[in-house]
Amino acid sequence: MDNEIKATAPENVSYRDTLKSMDTEEHIDLAFYRPIGYMWACLAKKLGVTPNAITIASIFLGIGAGVMFFYPVMWMNVVGMLLLVWANSFDSADGQLARMTKQYSRIGRILDGLSGDIWFATIYVAICLRENMTSEFFSSHPWVIWVVAVVTGICHAKQAASADYYRQFHLYFLKGEEGSELESARDLKEKLASLSWKHDFWKKLTLTFYTNYTVNQESHTRRMQELRAELHNRFPSGKIPQSFRDAFRKESLPLMKYTNILSFNWRTIALFTSLFLKMPWLYFAFELTVLNILLIYMCVRHERICRNFTKQLKDGLY
Repeated sequence: MDNEIKATAPENVSYRDTLKSMDTEEHIDLAFYRPIGYMWACLAKKLGVTPNAITIASIFLGIGAGVMFFYPVMWMNVVGMLLLVWANSFDSADGQLARMTKQYSRIGRILDGLSGDIWFATIYVAICLRENMTSEFFSSHPWVIWVVAVVTGICHAKQAASADYYRQFHLYFLKGEEGSELESARDLKEKLASLSWKHDFWKKLTLTFYTNYTVNQESHTRRMQELRAELHNRFPSGKIPQSFRDAFRKESLPLMKYTNILSFNWRTIALFTSLFLKMPWLYFAFELTVLNILLIYMCVRHERICRNFTKQLKDGLY
């Protein structure tokens, strides 16, 4: 998926066809963002707008939201909240449009992940500047909020990357390779080595970032990588028995709710609450405590699941 692949989509693509899977969808998304995203996707399809164009538009909306959060004025904060909701409806729409029109690309996946990072980077900077301006403590110790923001941002990136990785692994067993965006760092490195900085500069640049991102995901999921290696050795054709797929899905499914909590919706609920309370720093506290605890719990459970299934494969149970 190095270049965008375009194909004529069926005219009768339904709303449900634009969802990744019911296993991995979050209740708030199903009730709100996905229906709105589907309407945006249908409009974009009629106008000939690409998924990447929608993603780029969402970046500007997210930046606008962050700017509004700088001001300690409630009506401006509410405007920022609406802009952030709008941005996320576009973030939903780009994926739905891609599935609707069969337009997929690695650059689209990179842009999709980058868009959320840019939104929250802007929001973090706005909160820091605001707290240094309005809080007696932070104005006296301006470096404190910046240190907290940097640590929180690192944790945020780890939380989002892990949630995405676990979802893709679940989708791999649920829908197969075609229904998942699960990548292998080894394959990406081989592809990267085949590209030239002179002739493929932009492709190699984006692939370099994506490869590093994937390497980081794999480095924190040792048991998952052991399971992937065992599956490859035992089923080199990729035809994993359906009984194994069903068994793994059953064990993995309860963890999907945690991947959703670590994504957008619950973050914004915490963010909006902190803004209504006029204490934006509380959002950082939420990410550093509640979300990190959930991340650790999810990682430990998922690694245990992978270890158990690797053992079953080695014992010849599949």
